[in-house]
Amino acid sequence: MILLTEDIRDQLLANGRQRDVDHLPVVKFFNPVGAGTWLITEMEADGDTLFGLADLGFGCPELGSCSLAELTSARLPFGLGIERDILFQATFPLSVYAEAARQAGSIVESDRLLHAAAATLRDRR
Repeated sequence: MILLTEDIRDQLLANGRQRDVDHLPVVKFFNPVGAGTWLITEMEADGDTLFGLADLGFGCPELGSCSLAELTSARLPFGLGIERDILFQATFPLSVYAEAARQAGSIVESDRLLHAAAATLRDRR
């Protein structure tokens, strides 16, 4: 599977030029045979360094950078690789996904948890 379409790449690069913005995740990657989920918001000009929220299944999702080349080159059982969730549509900025993930111990897409995380962040401000 092609992990990035031209449109997705262009949006990630554009977001990467606006570092002070809490972007909505542009793309979700996942391991189809195990733990591993990435919500990506930005790409550096080098075309490889991605920024977002990563959950490797250890109960402590974190914000940070990862390599597109490494995600693309991962070889999983049954000849599979990391995949892009073609149905993913972000509804909140990355900070809300990160807060919900912190509360749950994993990246979650439950509307209830995401709305609760959004409220928590609003209350902190």
